[in-house]
Amino acid sequence: MPTFVARVQDSNGSRKEKIVADNLREARANLSSRGLYVQELKQDAGFSPNFDLKNISTSLAKVTVKDKAVFSRQFAALVNAGVAMVRGLGVLSEQCQNPKLKKALLAISADVQQGVNLSDAMRKHPECFDGLYVSMIQAGEVGGVLDEVLNRLAKLLEDVARLQNQIKAAMSYPVTVGTLAVLIFFGMVRFLLPIFASIFKEIGIELPAFTQAMMNISYFVQDFKNVALLLLIVAGVVFAYKQYYKTRVGRETVDRLMLKMPLFGDLIEKTATARFCRTFGALTRSGVPILTCLEIVRDTAGNQIIANAVDEARKEIQTGGMISIALQKEQVFPLMAIQMISIGEETGELDKMLSKVADFYEDEVEQAVKALTSVLEPVMIVVLGGMVGAILLSMYLPMFSVFEKLG
Repeated sequence: MPTFVARVQDSNGSRKEKIVADNLREARANLSSRGLYVQELKQDAGFSPNFDLKNISTSLAKVTVKDKAVFSRQFAALVNAGVAMVRGLGVLSEQCQNPKLKKALLAISADVQQGVNLSDAMRKHPECFDGLYVSMIQAGEVGGVLDEVLNRLAKLLEDVARLQNQIKAAMSYPVTVGTLAVLIFFGMVRFLLPIFASIFKEIGIELPAFTQAMMNISYFVQDFKNVALLLLIVAGVVFAYKQYYKTRVGRETVDRLMLKMPLFGDLIEKTATARFCRTFGALTRSGVPILTCLEIVRDTAGNQIIANAVDEARKEIQTGGMISIALQKEQVFPLMAIQMISIGEETGELDKMLSKVADFYEDEVEQAVKALTSVLEPVMIVVLGGMVGAILLSMYLPMFSVFEKLG
């Protein structure tokens, strides 16, 4: 049986303890039965190199929206069924497939067993549970409706995952075709054009300007140093862009341009509106204070211009203003969404109206994704055909000169 190393605490203080058990759950139960509080528990890997590899894989793992949605749905079912919180967390951690989330759940379970609130325990793991998740859990604990809040969280995360999948589906086609186009163009320039270049050189004909330009590109990519230099320049541009985007001015400039882009700008605006309304509605329905809601929505906006608009709305509310008026001043969200939010404020049913707006704009995003895909498909086919056609044209233009001389 495996050996586990635990940091435990009793009346004499904190110390390390080794225990042999079949699994983590049994080891924790054995230590608890001896009156010991488990602060940390992990398997003793000894000198095996797999321990380091496991830690590396855990640190590189990413907790997806789907992982959190599945956990929320299962945890809500256990809480609703009357299962103790610590036991529920233990069961879910054992069956969790994501190593990072599994490690976090084990630590959260240990903290809860020590008497720490669930929301406070989750707040220690921001890579797994963000401010939105923790705030809703805290509101559920205070209101005694944790199972309802977990179900709302699951629904919210499932909607977010569906929205992300729609956008990824729209982008997968142009990215795939664009990558293939670049690879085909590089392959033909690198391997096919040199064959024809040697033929044209033996014949001794004067190459047309377009063919000569393509030959120059071929000569350039045949030198490994040139290719390495080109890749280095591209990497430098990407690095400079990332550094610029980290600044506030850079984020505002780039995000403003993204909102004004043809085709994509409308999609980004509708996606941001749907995310804002869905998140804001879920938070207010769970009992989170309005100002806290707006802070969380601001931090999860994904676009600095939209985040600025939400922050202005938060300041407006602090002075006794209305959310809809502040959002309208910023001219970021669609007018229809602002009018529906205004109606929700006037009728006192803001959360219901936000939910309806989110449903509407999620449908709009789905339609926009379909329209964008239908537009991008022929465009990418034309681009691919144009790149291949340019290579073929550069090879056949000199042949016309040969045919004229022979004639």
